[in-house]
Formats: sequence, structure tokens, C-alpha cells
Amino acid sequence: MKLQVAIDLLTTEAALELAGKVAEYVDIIELGTPLIKAEGLSVITAVKEAHPDKIVFADLKTMDAGELEADIAFKAGADLVTVLGAADDSTIAGAVKAAQAHNKGVVVDLIGIEDKVTRAKEVRALGAKFVEMHAGLDEQAKPGFDLNGLLRAGAEARVPFSVAGGVKLATIGDVQKAGADVAVAGGAIYGAADPAVAAKELRAAIV
Repeated sequence: MKLQVAIDLLTTEAALELAGKVAEYVDIIELGTPLIKAEGLSVITAVKEAHPDKIVFADLKTMDAGELEADIAFKAGADLVTVLGAADDSTIAGAVKAAQAHNKGVVVDLIGIEDKVTRAKEVRALGAKFVEMHAGLDEQAKPGFDLNGLLRAGAEARVPFSVAGGVKLATIGDVQKAGADVAVAGGAIYGAADPAVAAKELRAAIV
């Protein structure tokens, strides 16, 4: 199982600083949607140039103009981009077309999708590299939230998947048991007193 750090900071400088601290422990460096909106595509280029050996994941959350948005992110240095599962199939197919042209990949984010299992199978058939079983920050803040619904959906869908939303040291073992290909940790790393130590501990917990 790969470890992905989600960088939900708001400046290129802060993103590069965090990436530099944790890169040796992670496989994928995700640039969060707020970061890309704040800094533009240049942050993708900056992180890829700083860490050419890492998979750089641009969390665009594309909803329309799939081929165009994916193309500009791939040209900026992204290896993976996200399209929302709620998008039209043609939008996802367009992004996949761009990915194939660049030999890169599309991840379909199932945030807000009620029937994640069915949609996961549909978008995989459209060419998604994997799907993201994702609970957003707002959903995680609701009383009683836990990861189990995401883990069950991932295990049932039987397609390559990542899990994002509350992944931390106490839950990463469950993420791996569910069969996830990627565990996505955001606040558990960037919100830690020592992000490098937090990332190292998460890496060590993957068996």
C-alpha cells in the first residue's frame, strides 16, 4: 500500500517545506484543491521539480472540461489528477484521454457520491487509474463520522482504490486490511508537531 500526503496548505513555500520534510516516507505528494486555487498551476511545477522521483497528485476536483483541465495539469508536471465522480461520464472520459496522451493517470474522487460501489465500477470502466473513497473535511467534522463506510465501499467495489478522510496512525491498519492501494493522510501529517515523525510512523505502520 502506498502512502500519500495531502498538502492542504495555501502557499507554494509552505508546500515545498512540508514536502521536503516528508518526501522520504511517502510515495505520492498531493497538492490540495485550496493550494492549487491559491497558487495556480505553478505549485505543481515547483513540487515536481523539487521531487521528480515522487508521484505528484493534483487535486483539481474537475467537474467539467475534463480533457482540457487534465491536459494543463499534466503539462504543469502532475502525474495524477482528480475528476469528481459526480461529473458526467464524458468529462471523465475526456480526462482519461488527456492522461493517455501524457502517459499519466486520472483518479476519480467519490466525495458526495451516495452509492460509491456502483460509481467506482462505472468510472473504472471509463479508464480511471483508481478511485478515491473520500470524506471531505466538512463531512469529517460531523458528529459520529468514522472511516468504516469508506472502507466497506472500497472492499466491496473490487477496483483499485485510495482512502482519504480521517486516515491516521490509529486507522491506517484498517485501511490496509480493507485492501486499499493508497492511504491518504492529510491533517495527521501536516497538523502534527513534527510532520516528518508523523509520516515516518505512518510508513512504519504499513506492513
